[in-house]
Amino acid sequence: MNNAVKEQIENAIANVMHPAIDLSLTTLGIVKDVKVTDEKAEVTFAFPFPNIPIGEQLINSIKIPVTNLGVEFDYQVVIMTEDERQKFLQLEASAWKGL
Repeated sequence: MNNAVKEQIENAIANVMHPAIDLSLTTLGIVKDVKVTDEKAEVTFAFPFPNIPIGEQLINSIKIPVTNLGVEFDYQVVIMTEDERQKFLQLEASAWKGL
């Protein structure tokens, strides 16, 4: 896959905002990694805690712009490390807007 498509995918998801926090999922560390191979994007989501209630909503908010580019979407979910979680919680506190 060429770099232009990878760049399109990264640009498409870079501005996907968290519904309750006035920051992007990328800035918050929720979108941890994006691997692009032959017509497929595999996104690693890092959630601060297991079983977060809006997990599926967050995944779909990334899936839609990726599939709109004609790219297959796959994902995995991991739990943030303690350091990542602390950074997330600090960002959340500073940019919380509520649902």
